[in-house]
Amino acid sequence: MRKRYLSTIAMVGAAAFALTACSSGSDDGSDDASSGDDSGSSGDVITVGFAQTGSESGWRSANTESMQTAFSEENGFDLVFNAADNDPAAQISAVRNFINQGVDAIVLAPIVEDGWDDVLAEAADAGIPVVLEDRTVSASDDLYESWVGLDFYTEGLKAGEWAAEQFGDTPTKMVVLEGTTGSAPANDRADGFNDAIAGTAIETIDSQTGDFTRDGGKSVMEGYIANYGIDGIDLLYAHNDDMGLGAIEAIEAAGGVPGEDITIITIDAVRDGMQALVDGKINYIVECNPLLGDLVSQVVKDVLAGNAVEKEIYVEDLTFTQEEAAEVIDSRLY
Repeated sequence: MRKRYLSTIAMVGAAAFALTACSSGSDDGSDDASSGDDSGSSGDVITVGFAQTGSESGWRSANTESMQTAFSEENGFDLVFNAADNDPAAQISAVRNFINQGVDAIVLAPIVEDGWDDVLAEAADAGIPVVLEDRTVSASDDLYESWVGLDFYTEGLKAGEWAAEQFGDTPTKMVVLEGTTGSAPANDRADGFNDAIAGTAIETIDSQTGDFTRDGGKSVMEGYIANYGIDGIDLLYAHNDDMGLGAIEAIEAAGGVPGEDITIITIDAVRDGMQALVDGKINYIVECNPLLGDLVSQVVKDVLAGNAVEKEIYVEDLTFTQEEAAEVIDSRLY
């Protein structure tokens, strides 16, 4: 399949309107019709069911806001929104509800990769096109029209390459805060990082899931510190900023200095993570751009119009050191 890469810089112009024009989209995990029209499919209005993972992180909130703005009534959509609170069974049920409602299209950010074959086949049988957003599925690619998102493997690879450059042949004890077990970003970010540090002196002494949440990252890091001590951990790799920020709280509570006693690498580059990088509490961040709404909404329009679309549309991510973060943090949209 062909991949189309779009640079983050190229996205900013389209995304700027998305965040500045948005009022206060909710992300409370309940069904929510974003416009008041109860039919949504009459005239030129396109009714779209969006099955979001939940509201587990700052990245996810920015992603939801971008999607709700792009699929607004002003843009010709009637959005039926559901956030599944990271429950795969609840998310599958939400997609089935969209099918039963007879929406024009479904946008899905799958919590995990597996288990989607049956419900995607049901959508296909109902003639409802599905567009994947952010995360991927293991189901056959003929069950969805397109996927728009980030290259999670390359994100992990970039993070691992920086770690390898910094530590070289120095014996290094690393702990990992994994994302949601079975999710595409957790799987791919682990694979990319591990490939980058292969053959180095970096040793993974523990790796557990923090479910992409700040509380999860804090709790797991507290366990790491209890088991190994601050002095027994040289490097922390967190699959997202929020878990890294939780880990910072745990390190500070234990009397350690994050970014000095323990080097910290994270992925996402949301506002709080970038500020921690500027402050020296995180040492390196790989971006994962959440502003996908405009791209996804255009794909939905193209699919419904019968236009050809790419099967995979990747958005290129940046990387940031402390100095680079300080230069751009005031101008970033998330």
